[in-house]
Amino acid sequence: MGKLTLLGLLALTRLPEPFAALWFAGRLRTVDGRRIDPKAQAVGELFNSVRKPGVVPTLAESRASLQLLAAKFDRPCPAGVTRRDTVLPGAAGDRPARIYDTHPDRTDRPCLLFLHGGGWVQGGLDTHDGLCGQIALEAGLRVIALDYRLAPEHKFPAGLDDCAAAWRALCADPGRWGVDPARLAVGGDSAGGNLTAALMHLLAGQPRPIAQVLIYPAVESGMDTPSMRAMHDAYVLPTERVGWYLDQYLPEGQDRDDPRLAPILSPHLAGQPPALIVHAGHDPLWDDGRLYAEALEAAGVPVTLLPYPGQIHAFVSIRRASPQGVDAVRRIGAWLKARL
Repeated sequence: MGKLTLLGLLALTRLPEPFAALWFAGRLRTVDGRRIDPKAQAVGELFNSVRKPGVVPTLAESRASLQLLAAKFDRPCPAGVTRRDTVLPGAAGDRPARIYDTHPDRTDRPCLLFLHGGGWVQGGLDTHDGLCGQIALEAGLRVIALDYRLAPEHKFPAGLDDCAAAWRALCADPGRWGVDPARLAVGGDSAGGNLTAALMHLLAGQPRPIAQVLIYPAVESGMDTPSMRAMHDAYVLPTERVGWYLDQYLPEGQDRDDPRLAPILSPHLAGQPPALIVHAGHDPLWDDGRLYAEALEAAGVPVTLLPYPGQIHAFVSIRRASPQGVDAVRRIGAWLKARL
């Protein structure tokens, strides 16, 4: 890709959407009847220009690419939100965490425990800093983001076990964290959505949150849904990258039907808290969101499904370039506010 084209794509990600629509006139991707949003295609092509298709990255390169994506394309934490670094108990010792709130001194706050995405191998407090701060502002609650252990240094189920330990710590001593134990929610994006759903499985028969937020969650491991097959060359998250993440995350011989990995197979869907599921039409995980919504509804769980047919994976984390990412976070905040 030429330098001028690269600069043009970068400019398109910052310009109003009509400019991107003109640039890609007649050339917008369409998959299964879902036409991509012009600015989503601009971000996707820009991303592909610095990531060679078919080339497996090193672990360091993969982690750096997510950090760069967040730094260049997400909005920073809003100025009116106070941040404070802390620690939460994990399964093998304390884990870093970060608290976001517009009322940091209050002691009975509704709270969202947020589990970041990144394929279980990348991401952390900094990559999701702006998103967590915006949710805290939009929803009028306290967000506590957890930096759980990552693979491949810590294979499945280490990260999930950290999430469970942190949840139980919040329930056991809410006063320490200034949260109302009757108004706790859990949520996350991508791998964090998987961890959220898996946590709901683990908590069967135990105190559960009163709401769950799943942003383009991975909920099955067979990689054979229609969207997985159709999105083999998707922007940001091609199907082969999903397989690479799973290979990093899972120990040798791991049963891929384990509900802690594939929570759509959980026998404990009934009785789960109301769920908000956000999914994107140009993402291999599009059908994961749809199928999980259907499974929860069949089990009697209230579900709000928010489809964005023209969006790519990670679109809520590229809000500088994605008006629909801004809209999605606003709607997530409103949904949480109504329930907490």
